[in-house]
Amino acid sequence: MKYVPAILILLLAFSPALSAHVGSPDVFVEGNAGPYKLFVTVRVPQVIPGVAEIEIRSESNDVREIRVAPMQLTGPGSQYPPAPEAAERSKNDPQFFRGSLWLMEFGSLQVRIDADGTHGKGQLAVPVPATAQSTLPMQRSLGTVLFILMAVLAMALISIVAAAVREGDLEPGASPPTRRKRRARFAAVIAGVVAFALLSVGGLWWKSDAHQYASNIYSPPEIETLVASSGALTLRAKPIRVASGNPRRSTESVDFSDLILDHEHLMHLFLIRSPGMDSFWHLHPARAALGGFAQDLPAMPPGHYQVFADVVLNTGFPVTLVGQLDLSSAIAGTPLSGDDSGIVATPLASDATEKTQCALADGGRMIWERDGQPLQAGVPLILRFRVVDRAGNPASDLEPYMGMPAHAAIIRSDSSVFAHVHPTGSVPMASFELAQANLPGNLGIGGNGPMDMKMDRKQMTDNKVAPEISFPYGFPKPGLYRIFVQVKRSGRIQTAGFEALVK
Repeated sequence: MKYVPAILILLLAFSPALSAHVGSPDVFVEGNAGPYKLFVTVRVPQVIPGVAEIEIRSESNDVREIRVAPMQLTGPGSQYPPAPEAAERSKNDPQFFRGSLWLMEFGSLQVRIDADGTHGKGQLAVPVPATAQSTLPMQRSLGTVLFILMAVLAMALISIVAAAVREGDLEPGASPPTRRKRRARFAAVIAGVVAFALLSVGGLWWKSDAHQYASNIYSPPEIETLVASSGALTLRAKPIRVASGNPRRSTESVDFSDLILDHEHLMHLFLIRSPGMDSFWHLHPARAALGGFAQDLPAMPPGHYQVFADVVLNTGFPVTLVGQLDLSSAIAGTPLSGDDSGIVATPLASDATEKTQCALADGGRMIWERDGQPLQAGVPLILRFRVVDRAGNPASDLEPYMGMPAHAAIIRSDSSVFAHVHPTGSVPMASFELAQANLPGNLGIGGNGPMDMKMDRKQMTDNKVAPEISFPYGFPKPGLYRIFVQVKRSGRIQTAGFEALVK
């Protein structure tokens, strides 16, 4: 055994290292599971496979049990749910449930929620875009344990080989001859080389697998912008690389031909001037030649604009493309029409103070109903707003805007966070409807099937919208944010801007 430490030192010196190793990723949805209104938060894991944390709050205390299960959003996997797991009910708050689920695949997934209570059973499906957002280093303690185990196994391998050659067929108590000791030392060297080769191959496999995983880490795809002197904007993007299915499979490329309608449009384009965030435009480009999109810009002031383009793939996977737009001079532009809208507001200052009221273009006001508590990063909450007319009375002329009571865009001062949210939550309506359509009996919003959902939307279009609007959301990190809330009053789209300081 004298030679084993030397060989072990050699193995330790040259063996491969045993270390392994953008943004509002969490999902917030408010919807009905049959007779029960639920506020659902899905904290998507940073890596896939990974554990998603599910938080569910019931509006009432008549829910006895909630069970959750992960599934594919579309395809065969969307029809055969696995056995659901029970969410744990809080002992201090009977209306709050918490659970966890393993997300094993990339792409468009959903969390199926089964609720049971005093009014019977109900279901709600929450679409979840599962993507790898980063790689995580191996914990130092775990790396140390694995390294020690590797060393012990290597020593054991070498010792067993040496002992087998030296004493394998000797009689008990017999001393091995010198010739056998030399052969044992030579065998130990060979075993050390083999162990080193095995560790080297394992290290190469580890690095290759890590490299393949790193290539699937999701980052917002870029979009190219080109503005003609007439104010016509052309948008083009390279094929969008989205990992689909098993994380070990290669990424797939899709283009603009694979999009589905979301709020009656294929693309929702947001142009926000930075750094002041004082010029905001929500436009809806049309398809153009060569697979791109085109939009006639409205009258816009010059400056540097951050570009965010929301689309939804036919699998229900939402994609936000990012880009830049520089206008050296003001654009005369064309008048806004249809669902296009925008506003030129007061610049956002670094020492901005939160305001709870914002004047609207028609003389009314929008009021942010704050509870007096500071905004905390990572905490799910309901952003509540109220619209009043010139006299301060609740506005009675609100209409649906693209099938919804309101829309909101939330952007951090450094543009590192952007979210397009609705009263249903942070997921696109196209994805949300896909999820509900797969429920048994096609149960969905309010317990209605898809045909009833269309009727509900038509009814909302014919009728008025209540002046109180709300958005479920959670700010992902501290900082200064601007919130643009959009409503439609008497056929005109109104935009209000608010500042939010998140701690």
